[in-house]
Order: sequence, then C-alpha cells, then structure tokens
Amino acid sequence: MELQTAKGVRDIPPEEKALKNKVVNTLTEVFELYGFAPLETPILERYETLAAKFAAGEASDALKETFTLADQGDRKLGLRFDLTVPLARFMAMNPMLKMPFKRYEVGQVFRDGPIKLGRVRQFTQCDFDIVGSDSMLADAEILAVVEEGFKKLGLDIVIKVNSRKLINGILEQAGISRKEEALISVDKLDKIGKEGVVKELKEKGFTTKQIQIFFSLIEVNDLKKLKSLIKENEALEGIAELEELFLYCEMMSIKSAVFDISLARGLAYYTGTVFEAYLKSKIITSSLAAGGRWDNMIGKFMDSKDRVAAVGGSFGLIPIMEVMKVEKPNKDNTRKGIIYIVPIDTIKKSLEIAQKLRQSDIPVSFSLSRKVSKSLEYANKLGIKYVILIGEDELSRSSVNIRNMETGLETNMPINKLTAYLKRELR
Repeated sequence: MELQTAKGVRDIPPEEKALKNKVVNTLTEVFELYGFAPLETPILERYETLAAKFAAGEASDALKETFTLADQGDRKLGLRFDLTVPLARFMAMNPMLKMPFKRYEVGQVFRDGPIKLGRVRQFTQCDFDIVGSDSMLADAEILAVVEEGFKKLGLDIVIKVNSRKLINGILEQAGISRKEEALISVDKLDKIGKEGVVKELKEKGFTTKQIQIFFSLIEVNDLKKLKSLIKENEALEGIAELEELFLYCEMMSIKSAVFDISLARGLAYYTGTVFEAYLKSKIITSSLAAGGRWDNMIGKFMDSKDRVAAVGGSFGLIPIMEVMKVEKPNKDNTRKGIIYIVPIDTIKKSLEIAQKLRQSDIPVSFSLSRKVSKSLEYANKLGIKYVILIGEDELSRSSVNIRNMETGLETNMPINKLTAYLKRELR
C-alpha cells in the first residue's frame, strides 16, 4: 500500500505547527485588543445553508468548490468553505444576542479548488466580524485590525479597498443586469488580466459595448473623478461610504489602505465595502487577508425583511505562513525556548528540578536516553539552545551545568539561582 495524503491537504510537522501557533496567537491577541470575543462553529453544515442564494450563491466558485457528503439519514451536508456563512446561521439562531456582536473564530475550512503556492484544499481561517452596526467606523475598525495584525507579524502589506455598491452601479451603468455572473469574472482581474476577464464576459453573453463601458469606468481609479462620471445612485452611495471610510482611516492612522476600483470579491453575499490585503514584496500573489460588508445574509437566514448589518475580515494562515518561512526563516524554531535536562545517574533529583522549572512556567523536556552523547545529539538536532547536565558531582555542590548548544560554552549554576537565570535568558 502506497501511503499518500488526499490531494490538496498535507501534514504540518512540529516546526511548522509552532510557526502556525505563533501566527494564530499573535492574531488572537490583536482580535482581543480590539474587543472581539471567541466563537466556535461546526465544520459540517447542511448543504442548503451553504447553498442559499444569499450565502455563497449558486453561481459562485465557492459553492462549486464545496465538498459535499451525506449522513446516514441521507441528509445532504457540506464542509464549510468559510466561517462567514456559519456565523450568519449562528446569529439567525440566536436573535437575542446583544448588538453589536464582535466575534473572532479560528477554524478549518475546505475548498475543492485549484492548488498552487499558498492555496490548498484544507486551510485555517482567522475570521473577525462586527454584527449589528452599519457605521463606517465598524469598517474602519476591521481595516485597523488587518493592519495591526500584519504589523505584529512583521509583514509589509497593502490593503486594497473598494465597494460592491460602486461596482454594482458601474455594471448597471454599463447595461449589465446579471451582476453576480459578471462579478465572478471581474474578481479574477488580478489573476487573468483584462484580456482574460473580457474573454469570460463575452463567453457569458455580455456585449462588447457593455464590456467597453464597464472597463472605461473601472480604469478610473480615483474617487473624485468617478463622481463626475457616475450616474447611478447605488454607485454614488458607494463613493460616499468610501470617502467616509478613508476619513476614519486617516483619523486612526491606518496607512496601508488604498482605493482600488478593480477589486470585486467573488462571493455573492458582499453588499458594501470589500477589501483584500496583499504582500508588497509579492513573494505570494494571492491575498493574505480579505473581507467586507455583508448586510443581507443574517436577516434572510431569519426569514426576516429586516436587514442585519455585518462587516468582517479573514486572515489566510497558509499564505501567511508561506510568506513568513521566506521572509523570516529560522526565527520560529519549535524547540528554541525549551530547556533540555540530561540526568547523569541522578534521575530522582533531576525530575524534581524539571518539575520546579515547569511550575515556574519554564518549558522543559527531559532526556529519555541513558547515554549523554545521544542526548546531546538529540538536543542539537532539534535546535534546543540550553541543555542542563545534572551529575552527582554537581548535585553534591547544589549546582548544575548549563550548556549553550549554539556556542558550546558550559556554565556551572547554583540550583537556587537556576530559575531566575533561565527566565532572563529565555526572555
């Protein structure tokens, strides 16, 4: 039997998992810094929930890429393709929640789509949303979280921002009524270029004149100039909201957000502001974070005519990790901060010392080999910096030997000073 993982998924070894944990912990700290609370939703959803026309939309790539299955009761299910639809379902099932509701969730999502660097079929998203506020201040806060998250991770990004209202109005002005179909193609502009998008639009039955009018407007990447060219009310409303949003960004010193009229976002549920964050160095060309305003989904899940405002974003862990492995190599060694204790015929006392260090929140791994040479080889291979050698001679003097595996230097240290010394070194 030839062992293989399923296509598009992979194991994450310890050193990579340590990096992933670091990214998640950093982003979690940022979410909580901005007042977001944690939430967990199921990986499995009823297919009709995912397929609702006000969720992914039947024509969207996300629904086409949904993994489907049936349970023993022959109910059709799907693996969630994002964390937004489950949040909308949760909100609709819990209408008494205090608004605005600010939540974050870190979880696995699945898409049966094409595979490339930074894009796989099982991946982790870090989502954060504000439900119950239609103020552009909420949108600005979402962008602030994105900028702060990447700042904490040490990555230089640009956040491209647009409005679906503006794009919808431009499509209307171009005489394009099947907006969802058109937007799925327009969303690929960065990936397949203008020629590719024009080809797709023509294949979908849109006329050359419609396409020319559309591109003549989205090639004007300036809000002030667009005001004089746009006639549709929805587009003008989108421009006004973007102007307000960028004003708040200025007040909050959000410097990475820029207007990009070509940004569409392919999912059907977006209703207003949309954004995507890209790495400036372009090591990876896909977005590292994305999101926007989705004001219609929750109310429709509730079978209500009332609109429930919502805006949020999502960090893509896989592309972020790929970038960090290139831009920040060898800075996230999984064993760097672990102390490795090697007993030399002193197991009882060595275990006591190990437990005392752990009680002081110092990570300790204990050697399971009887041979010192093998223990040192093991520590060196894992990149462990500090090894504590505990022999009978050292214990008779109430001390231990600490070896720095990077420099080879060995220091004799009194046991009663060991904890304080290690805490200083591991800071």
